[in-house]
Amino acid sequence: MNTYEAVRIVAAREIRVKLRDKAFLFGTLFFLLFAVAGTALPPLLAGGPSSVAVVGQAPAALTAAGLDVRPVADEAAARAQVRAGDVDAALLTDGTLVAMTDAPGDVENALSTRPTVELLDPSALDPVLSFLVPLFFAVVFFFTSLTFGLQIAQSVTEEKQTRVVEILVASVPVRVLLTGKVLAGAVLAMGQIALIAIVALAGMRIAGTGSELVSALTPAIGWFLPFFVVGFVMLAALWAAVGALVNRQEDINAASMPVQLAVMLPFFAVMMLGDNPTAMKVLSYVPFSSPSAMPVRLFHGDAAAWEPFAALGVLVVGAVVTLAVGARIYEGSLLRTNGRTSMAAAWRDREARRLAELDAQQV
Repeated sequence: MNTYEAVRIVAAREIRVKLRDKAFLFGTLFFLLFAVAGTALPPLLAGGPSSVAVVGQAPAALTAAGLDVRPVADEAAARAQVRAGDVDAALLTDGTLVAMTDAPGDVENALSTRPTVELLDPSALDPVLSFLVPLFFAVVFFFTSLTFGLQIAQSVTEEKQTRVVEILVASVPVRVLLTGKVLAGAVLAMGQIALIAIVALAGMRIAGTGSELVSALTPAIGWFLPFFVVGFVMLAALWAAVGALVNRQEDINAASMPVQLAVMLPFFAVMMLGDNPTAMKVLSYVPFSSPSAMPVRLFHGDAAAWEPFAALGVLVVGAVVTLAVGARIYEGSLLRTNGRTSMAAAWRDREARRLAELDAQQV
């Protein structure tokens, strides 16, 4: 059996086990509900009539439609209220409807003739989207990497605890076993994200914001996928190494604390510093935070055309280094069953095994 076939068998086994796992199924359901809530509910729950500043006599149609009509002295005052966010739109004496980024539909529909629309800042992002999109990217990467990472670690520890790993290692090389586990986790994670994307698009259609939002999100989503895959593989190798360091499920949380911090700190950094261009630029080049930070910058239009390529290159280099470290710790601790293994001991044990293999080949 060649290496490719061995990896495929290990990955297929891992996928079958996860698809029967209730925790995985409930986690997927949670993400789907989150996608619906994040795309369909905000427009549907926005509620309340639009407020309109009116110069001169207010048309009776606005009051009849139940809109919040606010008389103002002149056009300058009307525009000032729109810019300040005190009203959603302003109706000038010549019938022009003034708004910031998008004219309220209920105001346009209430007027007997379709007005000329003047947008004061047409390129500005909707405040709700400016909040939800960074939240979406950060939450998806954070929870997916954390959930699947813990599952990979638990799977490795369970195989050690039940001594199944000794049978597996006798059949396939240790690195093939690690590759199969990481590949299975990546396939399941990408499948889950594909479902989330489909449900999110359906939610946009329900809310009637599909075309505009999809157009704004396309560059960010297009880059999020490769960043997500590389970032997930990088973290998955570390989670597998954590699972190999311990012999009991109860010890995983303590052993995985460094990896959990590597996932959690970038998540909170992106959430709290999302409106700081300098901080986000730095975060978009840090391997553990770039899968969330760079798509957010692309959505806001803050990144130059070359920056995603550069950031992805940095992430790939970081992933290669992390994979090498994780694989070495995994190999050095997988067959140790005398309690929790330290990273230093696993590192030394892997080197000792490598030298022994070289000596055996020379003999």
